[in-house]
Amino acid sequence: MSAAEGPLVVGVDTSTQSTKALVVDAATGRVVASGQAPHTVSSGTGRESDPRQWWDALGEALDQCGEAAREAAAVSIGGQQHGLVTLDAQGEPVRPALLWNDVRSAPQARRLIDELGGPKAWAERTGSVPSASFTVTKWAWLAEHEPEAVRAVQAVRLPHDYLTERLTGEGTTDRGDVSGTGWWASATEAYDEEILARVGLDPALLPRVVRPGEVAGTVRADHGLPFSKGTLVAAGTGDNAAAALGLGLRPGVPVMSLGTSGTAYAVSQRRPADPTGTVAGFADARGDWLPLACTLNCTLAVDRVASLLGLDREAVEPGTDVTLLPFLDGERTPNLPHSSGLLHGLRHDTTAGQLLQAAYDGAVHSLLGALDLVLDADADPSAPLLLIGGGARGTAWQQTVRRLSGRPVQIPDARELVALGAAAQAAGLLTGEDAAAVARRWNTAAGPVLDAVERDEATLNRITGVLSDAAPLLERDAASR
Repeated sequence: MSAAEGPLVVGVDTSTQSTKALVVDAATGRVVASGQAPHTVSSGTGRESDPRQWWDALGEALDQCGEAAREAAAVSIGGQQHGLVTLDAQGEPVRPALLWNDVRSAPQARRLIDELGGPKAWAERTGSVPSASFTVTKWAWLAEHEPEAVRAVQAVRLPHDYLTERLTGEGTTDRGDVSGTGWWASATEAYDEEILARVGLDPALLPRVVRPGEVAGTVRADHGLPFSKGTLVAAGTGDNAAAALGLGLRPGVPVMSLGTSGTAYAVSQRRPADPTGTVAGFADARGDWLPLACTLNCTLAVDRVASLLGLDREAVEPGTDVTLLPFLDGERTPNLPHSSGLLHGLRHDTTAGQLLQAAYDGAVHSLLGALDLVLDADADPSAPLLLIGGGARGTAWQQTVRRLSGRPVQIPDARELVALGAAAQAAGLLTGEDAAAVARRWNTAAGPVLDAVERDEATLNRITGVLSDAAPLLERDAASR
């Protein structure tokens, strides 16, 4: 390893499936070491993980980084959004964390929307209409189904908060991640005491919201990780806000992230408030806003379809009128938390490859449907769509997004953008720079651009029609619960 030009920083991405750590040269953005360790997630009706796994995985990932991690001057943690982490008086988990893709709280979401003035009132107040992904609905579910667990809770955290607190000993969060809870009012940038009272959550159990650019704390002694005591710890943020930092994202540039979930978002200087609930009005980690639409089913669902068909994920074939809505885990966009996958238009001459292409089309359709709502009206419609996440490296994903969007598509060369964004945030503590400016200096968004092709309106219209016609069937399970 050649000598670094500047101080070293560590950026962490604690995601649904694993924790990744990057050691980065703050001067150049060069990744000098990396590590990764997996988590387990429960199967069945719920999606849960033991938060202690995340800490163990962080330790293992940092160990893989070797001596470089020990030299870090600052660290920041980006993490999966929305997860409900409940801790007792000793800081130990009361129960496994309820993750973002646990949709058991859909009835509580509907009830909370009705009890507090309807979708428009929620959007104006918090920036978002809560779905079953949001933390406030998960707390309401827990209070209803596990009251003994709730009585034992002495602290409520998000996934990235949990790891940051174990590093510093201080309960903190940031505006980007807290904006996805449903109990933080974007209009006032403060916890909403009426919402908290409605769900029976004492605000004293919540972390302090750290301002952009503020030091959250320093690494305490006896933490068991390869950091020196006193190492600076940044606020951290949610995974999408961290990826926006990692891209050095400017207002109006559209992003589509293809991972276990799919997201479409852009930085905006206007506070979003979509009463339809399609767009979540998240804050970003800098002081602007990050309107975002999210689907529960993306790469994991399409890979499952490929597996069922016995195909490689790239084995798509064109030329079909078949429609496949891959809502295998319920869906958030559109808001159908208890839906399942739906196949329409199957013929004798339909091939397995065409079915697989239909799964790609169905996944991308949901994200593109929200893109116009995510972008401000004055955004450049010809700007390249930045394609990130694990799926962005796949040719089938690239070509499907290109064909259905009608936009040029840019694939940044930089990988692990959540961890890179966290690293940029940590670097900003040392240099006094805005974290997005750090990433732009690192040139993280550079990468090949695929030229625009004519938008496939016929496929988009066909999927929209099937979705509309099938709505009563897709909503039937929800109505029976």
